[in-house]
Amino acid sequence: MGEQDGCAVVEVLVRYATAIDTRDWDLLRSCFTDDVAADYGASGRWTDREGIVAFMEGAHAGFGPTNHMLTNFTVRIDGDRARARCSVHAVLAFAADPTAWIDTVGHYEDELVRTSDGWRIAVRTFHPTRMVTSDSLP
Repeated sequence: MGEQDGCAVVEVLVRYATAIDTRDWDLLRSCFTDDVAADYGASGRWTDREGIVAFMEGAHAGFGPTNHMLTNFTVRIDGDRARARCSVHAVLAFAADPTAWIDTVGHYEDELVRTSDGWRIAVRTFHPTRMVTSDSLP
C-alpha cells in the first residue's frame, strides 16, 4: 500500500464523519460513488449516493450537536481499489432536549475505488455493536 493512498482513503472516511457533524451534505456527497451500495442494517439500504445523502439529512434533522468519531483504521490498497475498516462511536443529542441522546458503537467495512476526483466509497456496510439511549427521549 502506498502511504499516500492509505492516507487519502482515511481522509475520505474522516470527511464522511465531518460532513454529518457539520451538516455539509455536499461534502457528504463527495465521499461516495454515484452507485454506492450502502447497508446500514435496520436503518436501511441504498444503491445510490443521493439516496444515502437524503437519508442522512433527514435522519439528522431532529438532532442538535452530533459527534461521529472514527478510530482504528485499517486500509488495504490493490491498484485502484481499496478495502477499509474503522470503528465508529456516534453520540447524537436531540435539538429539542439536549439531555436526550443516542449513543452508538460499531464499525464500517468499506470498499473504495479511485476515481478522477479521488477515492470514493463504493460499498459500505455498518456493523453495529450496541446502541443505547438516554431515559428521556423526545
